[in-house]
Order: sequence, then structure tokens, then C-alpha cells
Amino acid sequence: MSKLTEQERAQRSADALWENDEASKQLGTVIERVSPGFAQTSLTVEPRHLNGHGICHGGFIFTLADTAFAFACNSYNQNAVAQNNSITFLRVGRAGSKLTAQAKEVSRQGRSGIYDVTVVDDTGETIALFRGHSRTIKGTLFNEDDS
Repeated sequence: MSKLTEQERAQRSADALWENDEASKQLGTVIERVSPGFAQTSLTVEPRHLNGHGICHGGFIFTLADTAFAFACNSYNQNAVAQNNSITFLRVGRAGSKLTAQAKEVSRQGRSGIYDVTVVDDTGETIALFRGHSRTIKGTLFNEDDS
């Protein structure tokens, strides 16, 4: 039986997931905090993130929110993937601003989970609201017998 606390499990799950997450690393995402059913990620908007209007491309905002969602729903050391996600953009992300996404578990029953993610800028203004539905699949992120 594992001797890990829930927080230790969440952190080890995040460490294991991050190890292979080249997409988030290349984007410039930072994993700031994780706990069971929760994750906070951030991204500083750089010129490479700007679209033709000179604002942060919505795809990058979606990816930031999706990353927070992924780390929250994988915080139990059960492989979980997205089943359905949606986002509503409320404001634009500006060059140089730090965007922060907080994912919080709304429901987790059986193999299904629902997570709400709020993306804010460095002034605290809400940029986007994201809802993700997860589904657990076979496997774990790390072997708990080694704990």
C-alpha cells in the first residue's frame, strides 16, 4: 500500500506528466501549483504568441487552460485525457502580460471528471473561461509501489 499523501501523489503525478510534456514546455508554460483536483499554470505572452492583431492568439490561451486542466485531472495518478473542452474568450491577452490559468475540479465520479478553468491576466482581469471534461484510461503516471 502506498505511503504517499494526497498532495505528494498530486506533485509526483505532475512531475511525471511534465517530464514528457514537450508541447507545454515549448509554449513557455510554467506549472505553478498542483494539489488533488487543482492546478495553476502560467504563461508570459511573448511576440511568438501574438496573432495578426498583435494580441495573444486564442489557441495559446486555450492551450494554457488545457494544460492546467490536464494537470488537475491527472493529479490522482490515474491516466486521464480530455473527453470534451470548451472555452469562452472574454478579453484579449496583451503582449508582455502574464496569463494565469487555475483549474478546479467540479465533479469526479467513476471515470469522468469536470473541471473549470479561469484564465486571468496580471491585472486580475478574467481573459477566458474554460470547462473540461476528462475520462480516465488505463495506466498510471508513476509506480506507487516505489514510494
